[in-house]
Amino acid sequence: MKFGSLFTQRRSASFSRALRYLALWFGVTPLLAGMVAHSTQEKRAPPIAKVDFNRDVRPILAANCFACHGQDASTRQANLRLDTREAATALRNGGRAIEPGKPEKSALVARIDALNSPLQMPPPSSNHKLTPEQRAMLTRWVQQGAPYDIHWAFKPVMRPALPTVKNRTWVRNPIDAFVLAKLEAAGLKPAQEADRLTLIRRVSLDLTGLPPTPPEVDTFLADKSPNAYEKAVDRLLASPRYGEHWARMWLDLARYADTQGYEKDQPRTMWRYRDWVIDAFNADMP
Repeated sequence: MKFGSLFTQRRSASFSRALRYLALWFGVTPLLAGMVAHSTQEKRAPPIAKVDFNRDVRPILAANCFACHGQDASTRQANLRLDTREAATALRNGGRAIEPGKPEKSALVARIDALNSPLQMPPPSSNHKLTPEQRAMLTRWVQQGAPYDIHWAFKPVMRPALPTVKNRTWVRNPIDAFVLAKLEAAGLKPAQEADRLTLIRRVSLDLTGLPPTPPEVDTFLADKSPNAYEKAVDRLLASPRYGEHWARMWLDLARYADTQGYEKDQPRTMWRYRDWVIDAFNADMP
C-alpha cells in the first residue's frame, strides 16, 4: 500500500470519530451522527483486487522489459533479469529490483515512476512507454508480494474442484459450473436458452464454417430424442467440412499459400501439405 492511500484511510477514520465527538458535544442525535459517519465510510476506496501475474503482469514485462532484462544474455542490460523471481528479487548493490511487499523500496517501481528523468524505465530511446495504469498495476503487484507464475501451458493438467454457485439448477455439466461462477462473480445472469433453430445454426457454423442445409435443419427439429444435439455434433465432426474449416486457421498461422507471392507470384506445389493438415484434423490426429 502506498503511504498516500494509507494516510487517506487513517484520515477518514479520524474524521469519522471527530464527527461523532462533535455531534455529542453539540447535542446532535446519535442517529444523525451515525449517518454522517457512515457517509464518510462509503467514500473509502474499495479493496484492491488480487493481481494475476500471467494475466496482468507478464504482458507488461514481456512487451516493455524482457528485451533488455530477459533470458537472452546477449541483449541483457545491467546484468538484470526480470523474467525470473529469483533474479528480480536478488540483492544487487545494496538493493533489490523488486522488494516483495515493499514497492517503496523496489528499484523497479522507482525507475518506472522516474518520469522525464535519466533513470526512467523503459528509457525513451526504446520507444516503449508505460501507461499510468500499467505503472499502477506493477506497483500493486509488488505490494502484493510480486508472485510469479509459469505459463499455463507448462502446468501439469489437473482436474480442479468445481466452484460453488448459487443457481445450481442451471448447471448441467462441470463446465457450466465454471461459467456460472464467473457470471455470478461479475453480477451477471446467463442468457436465455437458445431455440433449436438457433442451436443448429450456431453449431454448424462453429464446426464446419457453413450454415446447415434445410434438410439438416428439418432433421434436427424433428428429432425429439434427449441426445439430438449430441447426434448433430457427431455428424458435423464426421463431415470432411470440419477438417477444411479448422485447418484453414492452422494454415493461416503457418502462412500457407498456393503461390510464392511478391512481384512474380509463381505457383508452387504446396497443396499436399494443405491436404495433409485437413486430413489430420478429420482423422482427429493428436
